[in-house]
Amino acid sequence: MSRRPIDRSPDLKHLRDEGYDIAIRSGYLVMKDVPYLNEKMEIKRGVLISKLELSNDKANPPQDHVAHFAGEYPCHKDGTLMKQIGTADPITLKIDDNLTANFTFSAKPKPKDNYDNYFDKMTTYVGILQGPAQAIDAKETAQTYPVIRAESDEFVFKYIDTASSRAEITAVCQKLELSKIAIVGLGGTGSYVLDLVAKAPVKEIHLFDGDTFFQHNAFRSPGAASGEELDEKLPKVVYFQRIYSKMRHGIVAHPEYIGPNNVNLLQGMDFVFLCMEGPTKKPVVRKLEEFGIAFIDVGMGIYLVNDSLCLGGQLRMTLSTPQKRDHVWTKKRIPFSEVAEVNEYDKNIQIVDLNALNAALAVIRWKKLLGFYLDQEHENFSYYAVGGNEITNEDKS
Repeated sequence: MSRRPIDRSPDLKHLRDEGYDIAIRSGYLVMKDVPYLNEKMEIKRGVLISKLELSNDKANPPQDHVAHFAGEYPCHKDGTLMKQIGTADPITLKIDDNLTANFTFSAKPKPKDNYDNYFDKMTTYVGILQGPAQAIDAKETAQTYPVIRAESDEFVFKYIDTASSRAEITAVCQKLELSKIAIVGLGGTGSYVLDLVAKAPVKEIHLFDGDTFFQHNAFRSPGAASGEELDEKLPKVVYFQRIYSKMRHGIVAHPEYIGPNNVNLLQGMDFVFLCMEGPTKKPVVRKLEEFGIAFIDVGMGIYLVNDSLCLGGQLRMTLSTPQKRDHVWTKKRIPFSEVAEVNEYDKNIQIVDLNALNAALAVIRWKKLLGFYLDQEHENFSYYAVGGNEITNEDKS
């Protein structure tokens, strides 16, 4: 994992310079090779783990005094359990595919509740754990001075996702580690789909839209565009690529509309979000089915209620997978326009909160498909009615 937070944080660098085998893994500070005694009074080595608080990849002071441990429960030199730092009740906290914590410890610094830095926190726990082992063999130490290897540059994010580690859901987030997905259409809903999936550990997110980012787009997209940015009249995909490339790699801009002549650009995608309208949608859907790609199509129909001067309407989400496609055609779950011209009376009403909700419904369904969220309904079509504030699920598989 990246050494950048270690290099930028004096307390983490102090730990490394003192010979402790530390690393940043899935947003946790991990220290390997910590000696301890088990109940049989055997010297073992375990892994000490702490949540890591970062700002721009520089360590903040720890927000709690809790640590996790991978190994057997540690004991005093007489073989009795170290009950002063916790109970021997096991836990299962998966840090990544190669590391799972077995126990949780609590050792407050006196007279304070929290530690000033990670050097103090980790070395305090090391002292507690390795003391009994050193009583048997004075040479036992966590200061192993490991070889520091060159870091990999194959990371999605430009700084570490500490939100997932704070919530202890890093193992769940790993289900979202797809190679590449596509968002076709960066209008109101498509731009919010990007805002949500950009925080997922997908290696590449391909953006397709041939339109320019104009002033009206700023009022139905995430963030806040400046007047100077609007003056640039950038392609939508380039504008959004610039924004989200601040936090992650792999935002790929395609300043073109997807249609029958270039739909092959979607071949090989792990998943596609369709946020487009018009007569080209039908052949694109047919090709996605031919390619065997799962996709979600979104849409909204908002209208003005003239007598009360308010808005009503529905949002729609249609999931199509290789396992279930029939509902798209037999129940006409995706509306297809046969002509390119827009009706002069069609206002194409777009409201930012409804765009955001439509995107959220689509991304939540995508995450359910991948096992990130519990899926009890297995719906392949759902719609939200604005007036009744109701979500209806249909076409269950």
